[in-house]
Amino acid sequence: MTKTYSTKEKKETAVLVSVISKDTPDHKVKEHLQELEFLVLTAGAKTLKTYAQRLPKPDLRTYVGKGKLSEIEDFVKENEIDMVVFDDDLIPSQVRNLEGILKCKILDRSLLILDIFSLRAKTAQAKTQVELAQYEYVLPRLTNMWTHLSKQKGGIGMKGPGETELETDRRIVRDKIALLKKKLVKIDKQALTQRKNRGRMVRVALVGYTNVGKSTIMNLLAKNNAFAENKLFATVDSTVRKIVIEQIPCLLTDTVGFIRKLPHGLIESFKSTLDEIREADVLLHVIDISSPAHEEQYDIVMKTLAEIDCANKQIINVYNKIDLVKEENPSSPISWTKKSRKDQFGVYISAGKKENIDLLRAKLLQLIKKRHYQIFPNYLKTNH
Repeated sequence: MTKTYSTKEKKETAVLVSVISKDTPDHKVKEHLQELEFLVLTAGAKTLKTYAQRLPKPDLRTYVGKGKLSEIEDFVKENEIDMVVFDDDLIPSQVRNLEGILKCKILDRSLLILDIFSLRAKTAQAKTQVELAQYEYVLPRLTNMWTHLSKQKGGIGMKGPGETELETDRRIVRDKIALLKKKLVKIDKQALTQRKNRGRMVRVALVGYTNVGKSTIMNLLAKNNAFAENKLFATVDSTVRKIVIEQIPCLLTDTVGFIRKLPHGLIESFKSTLDEIREADVLLHVIDISSPAHEEQYDIVMKTLAEIDCANKQIINVYNKIDLVKEENPSSPISWTKKSRKDQFGVYISAGKKENIDLLRAKLLQLIKKRHYQIFPNYLKTNH
């Protein structure tokens, strides 16, 4: 009998670790660890155990306390764990100490997110943006960042810069960063020209936390097949489509999702992508109303928009996935959100079930029509 062998790669295994303050509610701790687990799953690994420790602040030497670290060490050794992922950024000395004790790959939150962006980037622009963010992450960590590469080859956290020993030279990395920045300046100029060539049409940008359904909504409004799946950062490259609502044309852009503790280097690198948001006339802020953390996610997105001077734009809050909460909460939709929020243009939909999409179009039409007539004051006379 001939033996058959599976060509499917074995998933890497992970342990997740978080330090939280003493006043953080238990449900928040659970939500944050679930999000980190989803990040790990999106990167292609399987989480076997999570650890959370309440401390005033992370231990400067090993992030967690001595007793908790010993507990993690035993589990890692007994189960031959491939990596331990920490829900905060680690300093170089912590990485070195943890590698020495746990004898496996050590990843922090930023490196994990960068790895996912590296997987998702398809265009030359996005790949360049991610590569720059990776090199800027690596530079201050060169002294010990890749010491385990002699034992661990490839896998999550090993993509991009740092894969060869040559790239651990500071001068080479600095030169690479300078080269990538020049390349991005050129790409940004090309992107600016492309945006100018789109004419004076009204611009609408989809924004929101990652995995809230932006790409699905893009598909419904533009009737196209933009990539959408139930994973974090399914969309890294911005997608622009022309749509027409009752003879009023506009440009609709799907942008990269935001997330808690988004690496600063990514925000800097994705400048041209964020320019799509800056130059938009209207923002569709998509919120996953079924998520227990939707209020926190809303605040994170609004804070990020404020950082790029976009919080005061015309915003339609699109509360998505109402089908997932209807059975659990049959009360009126307004009770699902903060009573204090002034939400003149809020709309409740289910992109998956195609519920209230016409209502969303009607809300959007109100704003784009107003802006369209400002750009083309004679349009009203010639068309009505």
